[in-house]
Amino acid sequence: MANQMFSWKMTELKSDFQLVESDFPEINDSEVIVKVAGCGVCHTDLSFWHFGVPTKHPLPLTLGHEIAGTVVAGPAEWMGKNVIIPAVLPCGECELCRNGRSNICQKQLMPGNDFDGGFASHIKVPHKYLCPVADSVLAKYSLEQLAVIADAVSTPYQVIEKSQLKENDFAIIIGVGGVGIYAALIAKIKGAKVLALDLDDTKLDIAKANGIDATLNIRNLGIKEIKAAVKDISKQLGCSSYMWKIFEMSGTKPGQELAFALMGFASTVSIVGFTLDKLEVRLSNLMAFDATLLGTWGCKPELYPDVLALVADGRLKIENFIEVFPMSSINEVFKNTLDHKYNKRSVLVPDFK
Repeated sequence: MANQMFSWKMTELKSDFQLVESDFPEINDSEVIVKVAGCGVCHTDLSFWHFGVPTKHPLPLTLGHEIAGTVVAGPAEWMGKNVIIPAVLPCGECELCRNGRSNICQKQLMPGNDFDGGFASHIKVPHKYLCPVADSVLAKYSLEQLAVIADAVSTPYQVIEKSQLKENDFAIIIGVGGVGIYAALIAKIKGAKVLALDLDDTKLDIAKANGIDATLNIRNLGIKEIKAAVKDISKQLGCSSYMWKIFEMSGTKPGQELAFALMGFASTVSIVGFTLDKLEVRLSNLMAFDATLLGTWGCKPELYPDVLALVADGRLKIENFIEVFPMSSINEVFKNTLDHKYNKRSVLVPDFK
């Protein structure tokens, strides 16, 4: 059954994924078929599956945009190559792409949103921006582990680059789950003094055990108490009281409210996590503090080799923050993720028979 593929389809909101068997799709000269090694479970997938965020492609649809695998069909130059599939695939030719903003290309294609994604045995994708993985990297990591680079690692990398974080800056990471932990680690690699904020002691312990400078459980603290504690920690770490770099990774209304409340003189607040909730904030604070508010969307493919290099040379270690599950357990994993039962990034590995 060499030309058969299997996929877990979302058929309707909040319903179980359904296993579907089909023939390989037809491909053109600009496309390849990748045999999936692993696909990470992202908060965006939960937003599609549970919270009613509409996918661009109508249902039924295979979700999953955090993918690594091996090319098994396509042009000769790509055959057999191990690759990471960027979560955002731009056109490369439009005004945004030409001006270094390919991550928000309006013709972009996103696996698991615009077309069938990676919760499958195989996926058809354009090959233009695939990121090849060298054998030297695979000597350290399995291809399934490297799937997290497609989003969980690359997204915080891009926003940290955009924030112009530099050595000895005070970096505050709000939420150190499957994406936020990588933001904290990358900020540390950049030479910042890093404070991790979360509601979960287990996640904070993981951050501390992996070299993050300070942690604070904010579960039972009010905004004023958090601000006072953060100010004290910044002093203890020898950081300036100005120019803080604040990264909101939790994708929650309270997290975003806290990020805005922590903004001070010449601060940079970066919003990474997604929520449909609306906030009521005083935008004049942005003016009064001469602060910067940044948005970000995914990561432009041009940065993927830089991200992979951090992993390849050992500066960024990813294995401690990944938990692998068989793809046949997708329904259980999604429900457990919704219930916050995991402290690591879940990666689903095809186990079709």
